[in-house]
Amino acid sequence: MANIVIVGRGPAGISAALYTLRAGMATTIIGKDNGTLEKVEKIENYYGFPEPITGAELVQTGLQQAKRLGAQMVEDEVVGISYDGRLVVKTTRGEYPADALILATGSTRSTPRIRGLRELEGHGVSYCAVCDGFFYRNKEVVVLGNGDYAIHEALELLHTSKSVTVLTNGKKMLASVPEGIGLCTKGIESLDGDQVLSGVRFEDGTSLPAEGAFVAVGVAGSTDLARKLGAEVENNKIVVDENMATNIPGLYAAGDCTGGLLQVSKAVYEGAKAGTEAAKFLRSMAKTAKA
Repeated sequence: MANIVIVGRGPAGISAALYTLRAGMATTIIGKDNGTLEKVEKIENYYGFPEPITGAELVQTGLQQAKRLGAQMVEDEVVGISYDGRLVVKTTRGEYPADALILATGSTRSTPRIRGLRELEGHGVSYCAVCDGFFYRNKEVVVLGNGDYAIHEALELLHTSKSVTVLTNGKKMLASVPEGIGLCTKGIESLDGDQVLSGVRFEDGTSLPAEGAFVAVGVAGSTDLARKLGAEVENNKIVVDENMATNIPGLYAAGDCTGGLLQVSKAVYEGAKAGTEAAKFLRSMAKTAKA
């Protein structure tokens, strides 16, 4: 049976699952939490509810519906995706191969407000270790973040870079730091460099040489994950066609991560479309294999 993995358990992800499951596809839904919708106190502009409903209630209703249809639920943080002949979703505790993948984790988190970061994007500042790590081989690099996602990016860079240091920007480190990776918890004043990154200046006046800085704050959003496979991203939104397909065969995106109206109704529609089209894609691949 063809296997579909959905990253994200909000309206877009659950809606996609309802269609992939009913199409007879084994479906795994991976998500660390229920996202921002969990905190919404009142929803009264969504079809079918005569009285307002909380975001938490709507999320739980969707999860129960997907479970009833047979979805496999995995509560874990996704830190990366790769392709080695088959799509593979990597979490903090395991790996999940997929014949098709739907990204539905919501909009990308905001970029840290650090002076020089925006100005040096593409000139030493990157958001994807897998994509750009090669350009910083044998160089000193830093990773901005304080969780599992930051450690995942640091480990990717450790293979090729001269040194790798995780910078928490004054925050507590929330993940264990493997041997070989440096750690600095000082607050960051700025990223410095004339046209290209040359170092990091801290609030206490000290500095650290760095030719590459990789942003991995919080958890990996859909846009971060899409970049790792070379999917087209524009203005921090995943570019999809009318079928919610990216430029990577078998990779789909739905919900806030594609931009536009950030509403539950839009997320549900795009999830349904992505689930339907992913199922069609796998059926066509199966027919081709038999031919």
